[in-house]
Parts: sequence; structure tokens; C-alpha cells
Amino acid sequence: MIEELRIRGLGVIDDAVLPLDKGLTVVTGETGAGKTMVVTGLLLLFGGRADAARVRSGADQASVDGRLEIDAASAVAERVRDAGGELDDGTGLLLRRTVSSAGRSRAYVGGTGTPIAVLGELADQLIAVHGQSDQLRLTRGEQRSALDRFAGIDLAPYRTAFREWREASAAYDDRVSRTAELRREADLLTHGLAEIEAAAPQPGEDLELTTLATTLASADALRLAAGAAHNAMMGSADDPVGDAANVLSLLGEARRALAQQEGADPNLDELAQRLTELVSLAVDLGTEFGSYVDRLDADPARLEQIEQRRAVLNTLIRKYADGPQPDLAAVLEWAKAAAQRLDEIDVSDEAIAALAAARDAAAETAATEAVAVSRRRREAAVELGAAVTAELAGLAMPTARLLIEVRHRAATAGSPALTLGDEQVGAGTDGVDEVEFLLQPHPDAPALPVAKGASGGELSRVMLGLEVCLAATDPVPTMVFDEVDAGIGGRAATEVGRRLARLARSRQVVVVTHLAQVAAFADRHVLVDKQTATGGADDSSAVTASDVRVLTGDDRLAELARMLGGSASDTALEHAAELLRAATADVAPESAAEPAGPAAEAAAETTKAGRRPRKKTPARG
Repeated sequence: MIEELRIRGLGVIDDAVLPLDKGLTVVTGETGAGKTMVVTGLLLLFGGRADAARVRSGADQASVDGRLEIDAASAVAERVRDAGGELDDGTGLLLRRTVSSAGRSRAYVGGTGTPIAVLGELADQLIAVHGQSDQLRLTRGEQRSALDRFAGIDLAPYRTAFREWREASAAYDDRVSRTAELRREADLLTHGLAEIEAAAPQPGEDLELTTLATTLASADALRLAAGAAHNAMMGSADDPVGDAANVLSLLGEARRALAQQEGADPNLDELAQRLTELVSLAVDLGTEFGSYVDRLDADPARLEQIEQRRAVLNTLIRKYADGPQPDLAAVLEWAKAAAQRLDEIDVSDEAIAALAAARDAAAETAATEAVAVSRRRREAAVELGAAVTAELAGLAMPTARLLIEVRHRAATAGSPALTLGDEQVGAGTDGVDEVEFLLQPHPDAPALPVAKGASGGELSRVMLGLEVCLAATDPVPTMVFDEVDAGIGGRAATEVGRRLARLARSRQVVVVTHLAQVAAFADRHVLVDKQTATGGADDSSAVTASDVRVLTGDDRLAELARMLGGSASDTALEHAAELLRAATADVAPESAAEPAGPAAEAAAETTKAGRRPRKKTPARG
């Protein structure tokens, strides 16, 4: 719900704040006062086209700020957070739109600059604007969705079936159209897998062979180094009585020297024990050096075998390994992926027949769901058409009928088509139907599309009647009607007011009107009052501005009187008071437990005890 709207530098409005609330708010004012700027401001705030010509003369820019109250867990709140915006106190949403005199436009959602398209996305869930020149939802192909809402149709089962059918069809078409290409791909994959299978590489084999080849190639040098280390540790086996010093003989001398003082000092005994451990470690290490020399194989034939195997593995790596550091692991990964791909691109007759069967089964399911949706739409079209026709009878269109035509979409080349019986019909995510609202002004006239065949006033009244019938199903919390009562008066005007008040029981409704019969039903009456800011009335240099204020009590009666007769005469004031009393009684609570609204309270205040309201002439520009 919109709580407040502030408009600055837009048209004749210099700076005005429009307070809004639940129920029905009417906006009135003399011709040229700037009433339509309220609707223009709302359209701008919710992503409408920016027009630099709307910027007030002398102003650098026009701006519209709005404060809304939304559910913190709603899709709107989620979209705000996705756009980087924040909610004020958890539920307050601030929107802002600016338009410079040069035509540049900016949008802000929740305090964060965003693309203007985000405002439009929020508008789809927050507000519906209806005016003679801007019937947003009747001229945007929304008839089908309106009918579906009225019928309570859930398209999810059909859409699931449609998606599965399209996926199955795409899989079959791809397999058939690319048979030759896929067969060539399969041959290449089969050849590669056979080559890898013949080589039978093992994980990590390339690294292991590299290490082994390096060892064998350096066998002589390694033997000399290990032998020298063994001799240094334990002495040469070829010279057992030689005088060359070695680690073990030196450690033996040290141990014998310490043994002579054993028990004299505990600290020295501890060091002697550590020396004994060192001798044991030296013996083990010297023995291992000797074993290493004995194990070392310098067989040239073995080295040649290893190099040949490495050459085979390197060939596989060059052919099938990808990446910055290709190795045998990448070859094995390619083989795994190739085997999976071969399973996917089976081009045998059996595989193609299986895909065709899956496609046909999915098409049959989608067709069944589409028929069910079409049947319910046709039933609902009769119901909704009759309901709106009944509403039109009370809106000065007694002979008019709203007809809702539901017909199958024509199949076109290159587009999805389902077979329903013997008929090929075009199919989309919304079903197989085209829905069109037709207006028949009188029995002898042809029924024409509403968006083309209805006048501005007729189109507005059709929209109003439709909204009344869809009130229980429409998720939009705020509706705006711009002079929906154009071209009507008398009893029809009262019926318009009554229907708007009925709509306002479950949502916020804002109406720009010039009819007192409509304004009398309001819970809140807002006046756009034109004033001259500078200069005199005859001064061509005077700057005209408009003020916005909420009317109550005598001020409201004076405005209703002006709307009725152009002046606030006693007769006009009495007529206005009677009109207000009648409207208040018409929308009185259906039960005593239901509280009276602002309209009833205002009427009681101004007509208590039969007091005739004080005559007051409204300010004029």
C-alpha cells in the first residue's frame, strides 16, 4: 500500500505531498489544476516513460518520492533486496524517480540507485493504473491472465508437461539431424578408447616410470656414492685391517673411553648411553648403504624396456590429455568422459525409436493438460463475460455486452504445435489459447476488440467492471483510475462511485474524478488547487503552481458543491450534503460490528443534528 507520495517540479506542481491511506481516495480540482499530474507522478514512480517536457518550467528536474508499506516476506521485498535496497523498519519501502530538464532519468529503490526496469518489475506486483489513454492491462495482452485469475487456473501442471515435451522433442530432433556428425564423433571416441585400452595405463604409472628410469640411468654413480658412504661408516670390506678411519671405529674408541668412567658421574653416564644409541644407528645406516649397493640394478635391457613404455604413455598423453600440465591422469579422465559420451550419442535405430516414443508420450501428456486448461477457460469466459456485462448495465451501458473469445492459437511454421484431435494448434508456456475481450455496444453492433472498438470512457468503464469482478483474485494492492467517469453523469456516476467504493473494501483505490457523485463515496478527499505564485491574474509573467491538501468537513462540502454547480451556493451545499449522506448510507457497514469508515465519520460531523453546513467559497486560482 502507498502511504505517501511527494511530487516536486512536475508540470504545474511545484512541491506537493499527497497522503494516502486504505480505502478510497479521490483527487479533484478544477480543469488545469494538475489532477492528472498525480497519475503521471505514480506512473513515473513505477517505471513509466520519462518526458523532459513534464519538468516544471524553470526547474532543473522533476522528482517523485513514494513511501509504501509492504510485507517483509513478500516477493516485492525479495526483489528489493536483490537490487541492493533496504526496507525501512522492516516493512517500509522508499522509491524515488527523477527526470532532469535534459531528459536524463534515475531510479532509486530502498535508498539504492537501480535500473529503471526494476521499478517496472515492482509495479507489476504493486499497482494497476487505468486511464482513458493508458489502460495498462487491457492493452498489454493481459486478457488471458485476467481470465485465468478469475477461473483460478493453475498452469503449473501444463507448464511442466510442456517443458518436458519440448525437451524430449529437442533431444529427438538433435539426434536425427546430427546422425552423420554423431557417428563420426562416435568413431573417433571408439578409436581413442581402443588405443587407451590396448595400452592399459595404470594411475600414476607415468610418474613411477620416470623415477625408475632416472635411477637406472644413474646406477653407476649411485653405486659409487652409496659404497663410499658405506666405507665411511663401517670401513671397506676389501681392506678389513686397513688403517683408514671410519665412523664406527671412532665411535668405538669414544665408547671405550667413557666406559672406563662409568658410574663416576650420572651426567656422563647419560651421554654415554646416547653414544651407545648413536653407535646402533650408525650400524643400521651403514648396513642399509651396503644393501642399497647390492640391490642397485644397472641392467641396460631393463632401462630400455622402461623407456619404451614411457614412449607409449607419452603418446597417449599428447593425444588425449588436455590442460596446462597434461599427464596420464588426464588421459584416464578423457577415457571416462568418452565412454559416457558414447552412451549419450547412441545413433542406433533402437535409440532413435526410443527418443521418438518419449517425445510422443510427452506430447500426449502436454495435449491432455492443454485441453483441460482450454475447457476451463471457455467455461470461465462465459461466467466472466456475463458478470462484467451486468456491471456495465449499471455504468450507463445498458445494452453493452462483454464477450470473451477463447480460440486455439494457429500453428505456424517453426513454432511448437500440439495435436488436439485432428487439429494442429500452436502451443506456448501459457497454453494453446488466444483470449480476446470483445465489446458489443448494442445488439445490432458487431463485437470488436475492446482495446480497438471502445471509446476512452467505455474502455475505462469496462476496466472498472472487470476489476470489480476480479477483485477477489487480483493480487495488486493499489489501483489507480484516471477520470474513469468521463462522459457519464447522473445515476451512472453514482454507480461508478459505488463500485469504486466496493473495490476499496479490499484494497487501496485512488481515483482522479470530476464528478461529485463519485467523490462523495471517498474515504479521503484530496484537492489539487491551482494558485498563482507570482504576478497578478492578468500578468503574463505569473507562475502557476498547484497545492495538494486533504479536505474535511465544510471544505469538502464546498468542493462537492463546486463540482456540482460551479459555486458554493446554499442550494449546491444542500445538494452536496445530501449526496454525501446518501453515499455514506450506501457504503454503511454490513454489520454493527464493522466499524464505520472515514466517509461515514465526515458525513456525521458535517450533518449532525440536521445542521446545515456553513457556506464557504473554495479558493480559486
